[in-house]
Amino acid sequence: MAQPDTLVPGVLRLGEEHVATGPFEVGESHLAELKISATKAEAYAVTRADGLRGVRGAAPSSYDDRDGIARAFPHALPQGEELRIVQWMVAAARKSGGAVLADGRQVLLPDAAGSVNLALYAAHPLMPGDVLPMLRSLIATADVSAEQTTPDGSPRYTLAGTTAYDGAIVVDVERVDRVPRALGSLDWRTYGPFAYRIGWAPADPYELELEHVSGLHAIARARLRVSIARLAVALQSRIGGVLVDDGGFIAAPEELDGRNDPTAGGAQGSRAWV
Repeated sequence: MAQPDTLVPGVLRLGEEHVATGPFEVGESHLAELKISATKAEAYAVTRADGLRGVRGAAPSSYDDRDGIARAFPHALPQGEELRIVQWMVAAARKSGGAVLADGRQVLLPDAAGSVNLALYAAHPLMPGDVLPMLRSLIATADVSAEQTTPDGSPRYTLAGTTAYDGAIVVDVERVDRVPRALGSLDWRTYGPFAYRIGWAPADPYELELEHVSGLHAIARARLRVSIARLAVALQSRIGGVLVDDGGFIAAPEELDGRNDPTAGGAQGSRAWV
């Protein structure tokens, strides 16, 4: 019988063609090689269920992308489900402070600070006049940039607040027909069909597509990452609902606390996807 602290590998199906096998323990020497700052880690091997190699596309025309996928696959890019799996693995690594070892060779180490945007899914619709004061508490010049009436009477509007140096915070509010898959594991009464998407529009949008950003971009991102987290928490405190990050994962309260205080805590555990 396995002890409570013993890792017992299992198999998880990812889509129609791929499976993840794990977890497996990773030693400190391997963590150092992957440049993961953690006291312990677990690894999962992701492969095709039939053991074959996925069909790859053409070589990338550019190697500048946020996740470094073009760099990791310089000769032929993944296609279809394999590409979606790789993108999901990078998002999972960003969420957990881990890494992706693509094709067993190229290490992708996404920066957790690169996750900035948040979305609140709630059952209660707020009008622009209810949300605007919250945004103005962070950016005094914020205002309504778009508003329209939907056939069912639901509010649909956009608020924007532009800073002097760090870009803008944009809040898009609308009723949606679909919610992120992460919410499927929750009781439907904990969230709702109204999406409050809070995003950052940097001064140079091109840098959002870069794996390695400039120092000025990183500084602005860090400042508005905090502001967006505070606005999201304020909204959730008022109307409830569930917050989801830009990787499609539920944003837990402790994570939001960490965004408000980036120096707090530290990575005590991690995950690697191979």
